[in-house]
Amino acid sequence: MSNLFSENVKKLAPLADRLRPESLDEFIGQEHIVGKNSFLRRAIMMDRLGSCIFYGPPGTGKTTLASIIANQTNSYFVKLNAVSSGVAEVKQVIADAKSNMELFSKKTYLLLDECHRWNKAQSDSMLEAIEKGYIIFIGATTENPFVSMTRAIVSRCRVFGFKPLSKENILTAIDRALSDKKKGFGNIDINMSDEAKNIFANTSGGDARIALGNLEIAVLSSEKENGTIVINETVAKEICANNNNSIDSDIYYDMLSAFCKSLRGSDADAALYWAHRLINAGCDPMLIFRRMMAHASEDIGLANSNALSVAVNACTAYQNMGVPEGLIPMSHAIIYICMSPKSNSVITAMYACEEDVKNTYTGSVPDHLKNYNYLKEKREKYKYPHSYGGYVEQQYLPDEIKDHVYYKPSKNGSEASIKLPEWKLKNIQDEDTKK
Repeated sequence: MSNLFSENVKKLAPLADRLRPESLDEFIGQEHIVGKNSFLRRAIMMDRLGSCIFYGPPGTGKTTLASIIANQTNSYFVKLNAVSSGVAEVKQVIADAKSNMELFSKKTYLLLDECHRWNKAQSDSMLEAIEKGYIIFIGATTENPFVSMTRAIVSRCRVFGFKPLSKENILTAIDRALSDKKKGFGNIDINMSDEAKNIFANTSGGDARIALGNLEIAVLSSEKENGTIVINETVAKEICANNNNSIDSDIYYDMLSAFCKSLRGSDADAALYWAHRLINAGCDPMLIFRRMMAHASEDIGLANSNALSVAVNACTAYQNMGVPEGLIPMSHAIIYICMSPKSNSVITAMYACEEDVKNTYTGSVPDHLKNYNYLKEKREKYKYPHSYGGYVEQQYLPDEIKDHVYYKPSKNGSEASIKLPEWKLKNIQDEDTKK
């Protein structure tokens, strides 16, 4: 029940909270989930929604949609936060829900915010109530539920993935805030340029809460000019200058994967973008250097051995210079690695070798390679390469795998000039023929 104090709380709430949509028609974004004729929209409208988990980045509408469900349904609605609620509180909610079902034939919706925070004991206390239908569970989380939540709960729920809001979605939210006279700034004379709106939208990272928070700061901190608050490009850039777009673990690994694949795919523009996007989100630049050093051998190798030196030297330069200057040699190394000829012969050789190592623990060292310094007649069986001009053909691998060839040079870059002995080339050709 609302009273004077609750109304005051609403008035003093942040803009993003005040503007929280109260119906599906007001809801912004996530058309793939609640678009016209979607399953979830029909289920909400008919009050037939089963237990579900809303999963996605912050500020994309998870809690808002759960609140809309509460307003839409004729059932009871309880909201808990996994950080502050315990097993005893959950048991009380379940007991009340069971009574309401038995006495009034009414279901109870339980919205659990930050549901990934619950441990196994807390989750298990819900299972029977969900199974018997006393509780319709709605979990909201920024973490992947298939990884962060118990399988028993996830298996009883439909999982709906929320996406970052589009630029158009964010601009809609900004325009709504500027025009809404009851909950927004509709009663204030504000002149906001399109350039400023675009800056707020572009720097929000698909999070409406960030965009509306920046807008609120702009309005409250700007002085009026002839009775009008002016929010131009300069003001917007100043407010958004230190925006760090936080990312969850899934997006983090997706972006890191995109960076690595861009290095391998020789797209310097994309590799630079993903590297700096990760750093902007708070990622340690050393991660970028570690991946570059790995890819310098994995994807370039002997096609351009300088790539590894460039990556290591850039890392050393960064460690000595720090941010922001250290990001210059980092960008230098990214572009160099992308533009280098590619060859995966090193890692292919390593994998083939590792497979033989696993299968030949009993392989003995060839007699002429053993440590026979104390026996002259044995020692003389070894052919000293320098006595033959630097190379002489002889067996170095165990008898079981003496004909195996791991390293097969590509025809790219410097590697094209590498020549293998004739017998190794013949073995490679024989292998290819068998394939």
